[in-house]
Amino acid sequence: MADYEREIDIENVWEIILQEAEAVANAFPLVADFYQRSILQHNSYDAALAYVLAEKLSDPISQSNLSQTNSSKTNASTIKDWQDFLLAIMSEAPAIGKAAVKDLVCQLKSNASIKDHYTPLLYFGGYQALQSYRFSHYCWNNNQHAIANYIQARVVTLHGVDIHPGAKIGEGIFIDHAVGIVIGETAVVENDVTLFQSVTLGGTGKGVGDRHPKVRKGAFIGSGAVIFGNIEIGKNAKVAGGAVVVKPVAANTTVVGPAAKVVVPPS
Repeated sequence: MADYEREIDIENVWEIILQEAEAVANAFPLVADFYQRSILQHNSYDAALAYVLAEKLSDPISQSNLSQTNSSKTNASTIKDWQDFLLAIMSEAPAIGKAAVKDLVCQLKSNASIKDHYTPLLYFGGYQALQSYRFSHYCWNNNQHAIANYIQARVVTLHGVDIHPGAKIGEGIFIDHAVGIVIGETAVVENDVTLFQSVTLGGTGKGVGDRHPKVRKGAFIGSGAVIFGNIEIGKNAKVAGGAVVVKPVAANTTVVGPAAKVVVPPS
C-alpha cells in the first residue's frame, strides 16, 4: 500500500491488544469502561470484534420510547443478541474471523498514523464497515436478505460506506478514511487491495447481470476515483485519485485524470 511498513507480531496480536487496552484503562478512567466492555471482557479477537460491531448494529431508536431503566436492560440484551448472532456466523464461517485479522494486520503494517494494535477495531469506520460487510455477505448468501440489508443500511448511516452484500471482497484489504465508498452488487475486490475515501465501483445503469468492476489483487484505488461497468482493474494496477475509469486497466499500469468527453453533441 505504501513505502511505510512496521513489523507486527501476528501470532500474539490479541495478547498485545489486551495489554494495551489494560494500560489505557488504568491510565484514563474516563474511558476505562469503554475499553473494558469492548476488549478486556472478551477471551478472543473474534469475541471483541463481534461485540464492537454488535454495539453499532443494535438499534438505539427502538429503545428510545422505553423508560431509562428498561432501555438500558433491553439495549444490553440487544447487543448481546447481536454479538451471539455474529459469533455464530463466525463459527459457521471461520474465514470471516481470519479475514478480519488479516485486514487488521494490513492496517497495522501500512498505516503510519496507528501507534498501537487496537485502533482499527475500536475507531476506524472503514475497518468496522468492511467487517460488517463480511457478515452481511454471509447473510446474503444464506437466504437472510432482510438481515443483510439491515446491516448494509446501518453501515451507511454510521460510516457513510455503502457496500452491497452481494459484492465479493477478499482479505488483507486496506480501506483508509472510507467515507463515501460505494461498491456495487457484482463488484469483485481481490486480496491486498487499497481503497481510499469516495471511491465508487459502480455500474453503468444496466439493470441486471454482471455490471460492476473487478479489482484484482494488489491494486490501488485513490481517493475520489470512480470506476464504472464490468471492467477489470488489473493486478497491482494503480488508479490515481479523481480518475474516471470506463475501460479496463492492465496489470501493473497506472492511470490518472478524468476521462469525460462529449459523446452526444448538443442538438
